[in-house]
Amino acid sequence: MKILVVGGGGREHAIIRKLKENKEIEKIYALPGNGGIAADAECVAIGAKEIDKIVAFAKENAIDYAVVAPDDPLVLGAVDALSAIGIPCFGPAKNAAILEGSKVFSKNLMKKYDIPTAKYEVFSDAKAAIQYLDTAPIPTVVKADGLALGKGVIIAFTRAEAVAAVRSIMEDKQFGESGNNIVIEEFLEGPEVSVLSFTDGKTVVPMISSMDHKRAGDNDTGLNTGGMGTIAPNPYYTDEIAKECMEKIFLPTIKAMNAEGRTFKGCLYFGLMLTKDGPKVIEYNCRFGDPETQVVLPLLESDLLTVMMATTNGTLSETEVKFSDGAAACVIAASKGYPEKYASGFEITLPKDLEGEVYVAGAKLEGEKLLTAGGRVLGVTATADTLKNAIKKAYAELEKVKFDNMYYRTDIGQRALKAKEN
Repeated sequence: MKILVVGGGGREHAIIRKLKENKEIEKIYALPGNGGIAADAECVAIGAKEIDKIVAFAKENAIDYAVVAPDDPLVLGAVDALSAIGIPCFGPAKNAAILEGSKVFSKNLMKKYDIPTAKYEVFSDAKAAIQYLDTAPIPTVVKADGLALGKGVIIAFTRAEAVAAVRSIMEDKQFGESGNNIVIEEFLEGPEVSVLSFTDGKTVVPMISSMDHKRAGDNDTGLNTGGMGTIAPNPYYTDEIAKECMEKIFLPTIKAMNAEGRTFKGCLYFGLMLTKDGPKVIEYNCRFGDPETQVVLPLLESDLLTVMMATTNGTLSETEVKFSDGAAACVIAASKGYPEKYASGFEITLPKDLEGEVYVAGAKLEGEKLLTAGGRVLGVTATADTLKNAIKKAYAELEKVKFDNMYYRTDIGQRALKAKEN
């Protein structure tokens, strides 16, 4: 089989590594991939948003199955375009990807179908939004409606910060057209949990829960990033909570999308807050999370391609999806200065004797040399029998990786370990 994976980050590297375990796959193409992915797949210089070029490449190379991993091409309709030429895909159609593509849509869907989420108001006019903030409870959360590279959410702890957020998104167009509409919602408190799930539009199979670490600095300080590390499973996500989420959130979401004529197939990511009033949805993603994928997939014991194809074919209920009983930890090595200004172009040294998995996110090849080429450069993931051992192993392996200007958090997983002790 010939497989095409759209995307070029650490998430895609983790997906490709897992797919490679299937012996029926003879070739994997990554569009565009990156310098690190090049060791595991043939990288082709076609951008993830260049839908016409992706379709043409898939046709020319007789691709048997395509995995569309990032949000942008899903929202732009990559799955629809590939399906139209007879290439089966993993990922939702455009009309289902709106669940992530529009926060206004997803909030209205949850309200309509009684899916627990934060109270909210929608605005298309900055003046009206600022007027509303005069009486809104503080802290509050301001969200750009559309995709914003995971950065379109601002938690405002004062009224002045909230007004500045509205102006930045709606008037200054910090996130472009994504800020034409905004959601202002209630600030929720409690432990956050990420639950990725496989779904064929009928059956939902949650993967192992995980905990992301969004802030750039230790002890959750500094700016929000795309994620500085993850652990799995998340100790706050008990069997009891999982059951409640399935009954009140996961299945109702799938049923709501079906009722709207927007059947969702692929990976549906539930970003949850475990509040004192029960679990609530903070956000949906229409694809694998990054870097959650880097800890969830190494724990998957079933064949990934078989599971993916079951979501496409509608046979997920008949397909075994098994995860190991162990734990995983991923620590992201970033360029110092990320998520703001940073220097890149430094050589990366990856020893041959690494015991963990290295998933490359921001790197390019120059001849034989692998050079840094992004904010988040790579993630080192380790699995073990316990979370404590997985964290210890991930950091030990990360110590062997070298590049100038390297920065990483030293406390990934510590909050989870404390939660386990309690």
